[in-house]
Amino acid sequence: MTIYNVGYLVGSISSTSINRRLARALEKLAPQADLNLSDIAISDLPFYTVDHDGAIPAEAAAFKDKIEASDAIIVVTPEYNRSVPGVLKNALDTASRPWGDNSFAGKPSAVIGTSSGAIGTAVAQQHLRSILSFLASPEMAQPEAYVQMREGLITEDGEVTDESTAEFLVSWLKAVHTHIAKSLSPVS
Repeated sequence: MTIYNVGYLVGSISSTSINRRLARALEKLAPQADLNLSDIAISDLPFYTVDHDGAIPAEAAAFKDKIEASDAIIVVTPEYNRSVPGVLKNALDTASRPWGDNSFAGKPSAVIGTSSGAIGTAVAQQHLRSILSFLASPEMAQPEAYVQMREGLITEDGEVTDESTAEFLVSWLKAVHTHIAKSLSPVS
């Protein structure tokens, strides 16, 4: 089976981010799904402005290069006010500009997120899917993954303490692998 290199974006820059813990868990579980996951940081990106289109800032250029070097992208998002965090939206805008140089075009993607609420990050994920669709990124529609975080479910270093949650995350990662394979295979 092909092993894919998948970059992931964590939509929170908080030092106590539960979505960062989820991303660490995915990274640890990914080899079971023949995926190599690597973090693509968004915290150092300048705010996107059209003023940068003529001379992309070095941090933005490096970010775009990492997106382009990945076989696919996983976005791990919290939900802020029924949407994606501003830092994540900024990262997506940065990767898609300047016009005609969209690093997400044709790049398979999948979204996941966690919160303490019962519906997880469902509304933010739906908004994120709309954005990724506009960016021409083939998105994995199913299975959806809304993880309700509770104390001790995932440790700071990414160990999943609940067996059924770990099994679900591995099955989700396997679906990501299948999505990438289908998205990248030539149309016959």
